[in-house]
Amino acid sequence: MSALVLVAGSLSRPAPLAAGPDSEVASAFDPGDPYDIHVSLDYQVTSRRSAIRRELTGAPGADPEGPMPLVKDLVFAGTRHELVPRVEIGVFTDLALTLALPVVVRDSRRLEFDQRADSCDFAPNPRDATCIDASNSTTVASGLLPEGGFDAGDPGGDGGGDAFRGVNRSGLDQLHVGVVWAPLNQERDASKPTWKAGSELRLSLGDVMAYDGDDPSGETGVSRGFHELRLFTSMARRVGWAEPTFEIWWLTPLSTRRGAPLDDLDRNFGSGRTASQQRAGGRFGVEATAWKSRTGPARVAIQLGGELEALFEGRAYTDMWEVFAHAGHAPTTGPLILDADPVAQGRQAISHPGVSSVENYLTGAVRLGVDAAVTDLVRVDAGFRLGWEQSHLISFAGAGQDSADDENEVVDPLSEEVNPFHVPLIDGPGHRYRVDDAATYALSLGVRVLF
Repeated sequence: MSALVLVAGSLSRPAPLAAGPDSEVASAFDPGDPYDIHVSLDYQVTSRRSAIRRELTGAPGADPEGPMPLVKDLVFAGTRHELVPRVEIGVFTDLALTLALPVVVRDSRRLEFDQRADSCDFAPNPRDATCIDASNSTTVASGLLPEGGFDAGDPGGDGGGDAFRGVNRSGLDQLHVGVVWAPLNQERDASKPTWKAGSELRLSLGDVMAYDGDDPSGETGVSRGFHELRLFTSMARRVGWAEPTFEIWWLTPLSTRRGAPLDDLDRNFGSGRTASQQRAGGRFGVEATAWKSRTGPARVAIQLGGELEALFEGRAYTDMWEVFAHAGHAPTTGPLILDADPVAQGRQAISHPGVSSVENYLTGAVRLGVDAAVTDLVRVDAGFRLGWEQSHLISFAGAGQDSADDENEVVDPLSEEVNPFHVPLIDGPGHRYRVDDAATYALSLGVRVLF
């Protein structure tokens, strides 16, 4: 796997030169080698595409007893360029501290009407249409977007042919501070695999990724605004020319910066789960030595692996978050405006943050890479990753939670049972949005220097 995913460092002693990143262990206070310092710089460009479909009730010809009809609507396309400097310092025997600062160089995203069919039919009823434009888009019909599209970078113009074009974003999201320990190290005992365990605190520090309806082009931050904890354990064993590896990990949010889109309202009422999504996953693979110099450290290895990740129900940024925020801007009386106090008479209007409740789903990926030792001190790697996602709802907030005081199995209006994050226009059955056909393509390049 690439250096973006394999967080272990490498060792400067001669023996591990035939090892892959998962078998390399940063250490300190070894005889003749008092310390290891490993510095890496990784670059990755990721392209994502997905189809945005929507439930549609009441359409002519729909079977009232059949499954919920889904219709075409939008296609999301986004690209992110990211640079990740990282340092790993051995502080004790097989124990290292890590520090990384991912920098988003550019993040761009847009939504276009779904016109991917070989032969387009723009039927007024989207259930019968093979292609979508402003005339039959349910998003336009619901007032979430204007007919001419919208460009957040040029609010006075139009969408430039797109249904929605987001502003180009850049900056910092989190600072990663961690510790890695190797209870077993194959370099020290050839009969044992290399087993590593670690934790990483991910601290939000950049400008928050938000949408300002009064100044759409003015908000260009990329930070999701919350702190996370990542725990992992991995194992690898070199057997001749092959090195099988695997890792399992868990990532959970800890707290949210005040005022960030994922921050809770002062009172949650019947909102239930408002935390961001927890994630857990694993990866597995094998690294095979394709060529090794007989007289020096030069070596080339081929890496092949797979990944599986589970994302659990929670609130998150989605492919539609900017559209939801645009349509929920309180001063413009958008259709997705929230009521901050559903107990009080009238609506205490506040803007929709754009983030929404997302149901559980799985993702998978395969990766092909090359890792090469150029000298005793320098490693380079390159990789290609292809990922996909299980179809899942991205507007999923419930109407509320019935109180144990009355147990009438109904969310009573003007009560503490009401969920203030629920907007029937996108969260109610028959109006919810779903992501389908999502695919991610990533290219990565990296260099590591071992001292």
